Amino acid sequence: MSSIIDSYKLGEIAVEISETDHPNKLKVDCNDGNYHSEFTVRKYEYENYKRHMNQRIKNAYDQQYKEEE
Repeated sequence: MSSIIDSYKLGEIAVEISETDHPNKLKVDCNDGNYHSEFTVRKYEYENYKRHMNQRIKNAYDQQYKEEE
């Protein structure tokens, strides 16, 4: 089982960062109670572009709700 290395809230979105089988990749798991998303990022991207990654997550969830209207 992959171990969680970070978890935090991004507004209503719960974000968990965990290890993968690949040594240079991390799994990002996002859930706001209605929508679930997961994807992988390189460790370098997570360590150096976390703010950008969080903005993209927030924008994707906002877009999901706009499409429902």
